[in-house]
Amino acid sequence: MHFHGYLWTGPKQQFDQEALRRPTHPDPPPPGSKPELIQRYREVVADFPVSDLPPLETAHWLMKPGTLVQGTWEEAKRAAEWLGERLTEYAPRFASASDRDVTRMTTLIDSAADQVGWGGDVSIGFYLERPSFLSVALVTCSPNRSSPDLNCPIR
Repeated sequence: MHFHGYLWTGPKQQFDQEALRRPTHPDPPPPGSKPELIQRYREVVADFPVSDLPPLETAHWLMKPGTLVQGTWEEAKRAAEWLGERLTEYAPRFASASDRDVTRMTTLIDSAADQVGWGGDVSIGFYLERPSFLSVALVTCSPNRSSPDLNCPIR
């Protein structure tokens, strides 16, 4: 088992486009569906696998290209340290002063280490200067507990 780190920052409006943050349904729209539904399905089929937009389910990061992986660790503690470094790096830009609280961030990092230590995934998000958003994730790989059928994106 190992862990991958992912980071995304961008417009909150883009982050809110949930259809682009989920893989397509395995079955395409049935014949005779509205043209806009068919077009939307085609867009998601083409965009989801290559988009750096965070998926709705954290494990689905593993469906994306390995080039989006920001780091890989064998130890949960090391993965959580990376998470802590990213939070520290972005903290001055957090929109809420309470999100910058050191005790709160320490609790998040400790909790993340525990969660990935037992094979769970971690996804944390913060509003930055408006209208931006930060998403940071740690994903357990080989196997992922919630989606054991997903392969490691780095071979």
